Amino acid sequence: MIPQSFVQELLSRIDIVDVIERYLPLKKSGANYFACCPFHGEKSASFSVSPSKQFYHCFGCGVHGSAIGFLMEYSGLGFVDAVKELASQVGLQVPDDGRNASTHDDASERLYEAVALAARFYRDQLKPARNAVDYLKRRGLSGEVAARFGLGYAPDEWQALQKIFPDYDAKTLADAGLVIDNDQGRRYDRFRGRIIFPIHDRRGRIIAFGGRVLDKGEPKYLNSPETPLFEKGRELYGFFLAQKAIRDTGFAVVVEGYMDVVALAQYGIENAVATLGTATTPQHIHTLLRQTDRVVFCFDGDAAGRRAAWRALENALESLRDDATLAFLFLPAEHDPDSFVRAHGADSFRAAATAATPLASFLIQELAGRHPLDTAEGRAAFVHESAPLVNRIGAPLLRLQVVKSVAETSGLTQAEVELALGELAARTPRRRATPDAAPQASTTASPDEPSAAPPRPRRNPQPAQRSRPHGRRKPPSTTGTLLRLVLQHPTWAARLPVSLVPDSSPEGLALIAIIDMLSLGEPIPAGGLGALIERFRDTPHAETLSRVAAELVESEFDEAVVETLFEDALRKLHADSVGNEIAALLQRDRESGLDAAGRHRLGELLIEKRNLASSGKVSDL
Repeated sequence: MIPQSFVQELLSRIDIVDVIERYLPLKKSGANYFACCPFHGEKSASFSVSPSKQFYHCFGCGVHGSAIGFLMEYSGLGFVDAVKELASQVGLQVPDDGRNASTHDDASERLYEAVALAARFYRDQLKPARNAVDYLKRRGLSGEVAARFGLGYAPDEWQALQKIFPDYDAKTLADAGLVIDNDQGRRYDRFRGRIIFPIHDRRGRIIAFGGRVLDKGEPKYLNSPETPLFEKGRELYGFFLAQKAIRDTGFAVVVEGYMDVVALAQYGIENAVATLGTATTPQHIHTLLRQTDRVVFCFDGDAAGRRAAWRALENALESLRDDATLAFLFLPAEHDPDSFVRAHGADSFRAAATAATPLASFLIQELAGRHPLDTAEGRAAFVHESAPLVNRIGAPLLRLQVVKSVAETSGLTQAEVELALGELAARTPRRRATPDAAPQASTTASPDEPSAAPPRPRRNPQPAQRSRPHGRRKPPSTTGTLLRLVLQHPTWAARLPVSLVPDSSPEGLALIAIIDMLSLGEPIPAGGLGALIERFRDTPHAETLSRVAAELVESEFDEAVVETLFEDALRKLHADSVGNEIAALLQRDRESGLDAAGRHRLGELLIEKRNLASSGKVSDL
């Protein structure tokens, strides 16, 4: 476990502007720096980096955090890896406080090393395997593209990996998904006689493999099982290589297979990715919408392709945004992306992607095709089936447009459709899909492959937080005002009597935590607002502090009035405390009477209340 003192020292020695500028072109405007947000598609620069606060914030999508948080969000790193990356940039050695042995990190490194060694072995086996090379040539792939994607070949042998792993029985090989142990205790290679497609994480590290048979055979595609490094529902094949092209072209293409991604890249279409043996998941949608505001799903035009498209639509509904478009491209029945681009060329494919059917249109068309709309019963069934889908749409303006389309198609008024949606929603709780929602896997596995391991914990337990970027916020409470002022001037926490701060709200609890930090002699973090937020990472106050910090960036208190605001808020907090105690004593007097000590205390409080009122105005904050 990395000591908190080291994290604070690290943040005091780096500049968030320098860190982010390695990844984004920043332009100075006033006191801050701006860029187009890398986490959602936009044409105007709303991504702000504050050198004084050491904090970044996007006014468009609401993402925000420290330099550590940026690396975690942008590069998909875990907290420890992000700290190590920043430490290496300033020449610091990351210590360990001994409270949590590095066994887990060592085990992960062994898995990465094993997978990387296997990848090199498969890559070395490709050139001598004439049948594999001939297959790739027949598919139209050049050596340059094969090298770019690191394609390889797994020899058609039971234990080929034993040539590079002398300890073939090591547990690491099974944990990495490279071998299979059958019920008889015999171990053999998972991938045999297949073209190998390495799967990279967002940092470019190989974490798993996909294998395709050369000609006929089942299953056609075989994936690595889920491992501590690899979770099918979170990863996208080709994403690491496609990120720049996605940002440059303004959209991402999601296809169904490895070969589709590689074949499209061969023809210069480098913004394509593929799911990994699962239906498209909410996490896939979330990942892609961080990079672009347009995602095109490309499926075969047959019944299986339309079923896959429908699953993608269902899993995308809660992730939809009014500033983003999801669309569906259905190729002719005789084509997949690979064959289409070879037959018609890259320009035809790009034109087809541009003209893809938007999600809302696909939803209405698909449902309308399932019911006879020339009968009352058919129109009723159409509205009934559309209702739970419409209720799950996360983009409010798009939902309104879909409601209008349902009304027009069914012959009902918009008000009547809204009523039907509301009645159904009252009977059926709305399913909330998050970026971490469990995927509904439909993996393809060989008969001798053991069942997949349970989903692993997230490698990134606390990504950069997002606040609501739009809508009018409620005025902060007195406690909320004080918390915002303390985040602007952390040393002022020492002026707050902890006994006066109510612990009945997340803001109050967070404020108490900062006061306690100072009272225990811990210094104010020197790395600005970002460092203070990092100090409370993985605590119950992290989300509250991150949210309030983002609100402060959007609407900071004027320095000319902050002292007055602080004193006024403190006075009101004191008055509230006195008032609450007076009310409790009066209630006790009505119920059972007060003893002499109680009456004396009540008298003191009434005098204190009068003095507070005469010392200055207590405004409603």
